[in-house]
Amino acid sequence: MHRLNHFPDIHGMLRRLVFAVGIGIASAVVVWLFRQSMYLLEGLFLGDHSGSLVAAAAALPSWRRLITPAIGGLLAGLLLWGWQRATRQRPSAPTDYMEAIETGDGRLDVPASLVKSAASLLVVASGSAIGREGAMVLLATVFASVFAQRFTRSDEWKLWVACGAAAGMASAYHAPLAGSLFIAEILFGTLMLASLGPVVIAAVTALLVTNLLSGGQTLLYTVKILSAPVPLQYGLMGILGVLAGVAGPLFLWMMATSGELFRRLHLTPPLQLALGGLIVGLLSLITPLVWGNGYSVVQSFLSRPPALLFVAAILLCKLAAVLASSGSGAPGGVFTPTLFVGAALGMLFGQFCGVWPASGESVAILMALTGMATLLAATTHAPIMATLMVCEMTGEFSLLPGLLVSCVVASALSRWLCPHSVYRQGAAEHG
Repeated sequence: MHRLNHFPDIHGMLRRLVFAVGIGIASAVVVWLFRQSMYLLEGLFLGDHSGSLVAAAAALPSWRRLITPAIGGLLAGLLLWGWQRATRQRPSAPTDYMEAIETGDGRLDVPASLVKSAASLLVVASGSAIGREGAMVLLATVFASVFAQRFTRSDEWKLWVACGAAAGMASAYHAPLAGSLFIAEILFGTLMLASLGPVVIAAVTALLVTNLLSGGQTLLYTVKILSAPVPLQYGLMGILGVLAGVAGPLFLWMMATSGELFRRLHLTPPLQLALGGLIVGLLSLITPLVWGNGYSVVQSFLSRPPALLFVAAILLCKLAAVLASSGSGAPGGVFTPTLFVGAALGMLFGQFCGVWPASGESVAILMALTGMATLLAATTHAPIMATLMVCEMTGEFSLLPGLLVSCVVASALSRWLCPHSVYRQGAAEHG
């Protein structure tokens, strides 16, 4: 019989467990506080407390819908520009948690990260078509970095920042497994799989605390229960994986080109972000659906698929808004906007293929979910994470086999066409 002290480093295991749980709890609280701050600012800026930027935009007069994103971009640009000028000579750690884990020692520039998050809060609450989740994950990793520097050894700092990133993603997307595998797939070779345990614990803890703060367990996207795909539908999912494998690199190229066009204007950051916001405002005169990160639009598509031409028109307008926001340098992520683009492309494909009168709507929804997963896989080169992300966000785990194959196809083709993912070419703030 083995004695207790013969077990490998039981005290170290318990210590890691406690730290992972603590980081998970703190990350969930940080994400919740950011979300509440966003709702508060939306109420102040827009007079709307529903939490839906699309509904807020629809209720505004045209002139306010036009200028509000530009004002938010101008304020965010002034904040970032002022900080850059004030700290020009000060050496700093990165404000990108991917960089801190991959090439750094796990330290983040805390003041600069907080300023970037505040700027992201301004552009998100004023309607820019950029993801709010990037700032949420950044804040979670900032806390984890500060905690790690205060209470752990330097050789563990990267692990705890990874725990913060996974916990932040779990809180933002209600997807703890996908958040954990995001770390394992994106940073493969940097974070050893043996260290994945604390990452999973932090992510699951964050989700449980998020559910507690939200008043119950909820899915991010509500979808009517779909039956398992039939063989023909598996074939359609595979074809969509091929299309996404081509669309992913094209989407990355469009974002990179948009950024280059904005830089050629040689504007100061306040004017550049204001111009990006003004473009979003102009597009919102056509339809208010271009405001925000696209979450509410995807939810409406999944609840009741609209006509093909309507989806195509919204996709064009929203895509232009996303490119304007990301290209202008608006701080935030393109993770959720990517889900929107994928859902719209998939729904277009599904409606085109849904020739059976009794099954057209279900096929459109199935293809929308497949599009979300495959475009995410094509842009991140992380097929397992993308598959689990959509399954966890919607609760549709019956789609897992078909989604996994489609995502692997999309990721492989995308990697062949463009070796660099969205994270390697710096087109997004991760999340």
